[in-house]
Amino acid sequence: MNETGGMPFPDVGATDPARRRFLALGLAGLAAGVAPMPLFAQGAPRLHVVELFTSQGCSSCPPADELLFSIARQADVIALSLPVDYWDYIGWKDTFGRPEHTQRQKAYSRARGDGKVYTPQAVINGLRHCVGSDAKEIEKAAQYSAKAGAMSVPMRVEAAGDGIILDIGAASPGAPTAGHLTLFRVSSQKEVRIGRGENSGRQIKYANVARTFEILGEWRGAAQRLVVTKGQLASPDTDGWIVLLQAGDQKKPGVILAAAKSAGI
Repeated sequence: MNETGGMPFPDVGATDPARRRFLALGLAGLAAGVAPMPLFAQGAPRLHVVELFTSQGCSSCPPADELLFSIARQADVIALSLPVDYWDYIGWKDTFGRPEHTQRQKAYSRARGDGKVYTPQAVINGLRHCVGSDAKEIEKAAQYSAKAGAMSVPMRVEAAGDGIILDIGAASPGAPTAGHLTLFRVSSQKEVRIGRGENSGRQIKYANVARTFEILGEWRGAAQRLVVTKGQLASPDTDGWIVLLQAGDQKKPGVILAAAKSAGI
């Protein structure tokens, strides 16, 4: 399901036969207990952030949710599920949907300048987007973003009592020198049975569902250290966290320069 300016796009996630066959093969392997193939090819940069804008009221979203669930534990992937709220009116209110997620998705469209806001939409490393169930396109977007400065700033995480210390490096030559740090508090695994709407009767698994997030501070291109307390890391119904160092600001987010996640997500 897609939305821009109040008008729906064609439901590309559901109508592309090749894409359906590709996902069917991958998901059949998962059902059979076969370990999923790594999403990114050998030689790709070590880490990628995949943000999935999804909705329980979107008939095209379950394959994307399942793909994200299957790759979330890969060492080279930081997967983040961001359920939106703009399809709540069609018969089922998303139990995880938040207007802040919708705002972030629209901010990405403004930053890109294309106005494209739809579900399931994956945004990779803060730059390119594609249908969230298309693993090949996600990998292509990752390769592109690596050339545009994604993950170019070193960031080390250390335990500090009940919290963590973030040691953030300086900007690489030619890379952005201004950005912000965002902390997402997540539920690593959730399962929901949909009672009404287009997915009525389906049981859907979610990985790393964002429950709350906040800006920890700004970054101006120089190395810096930041202490994040246990109280900041935790919130009700969460068991993990994700930290992103991202160019731009909340109104126009840019390339993700560094990222980290808690153990087990």
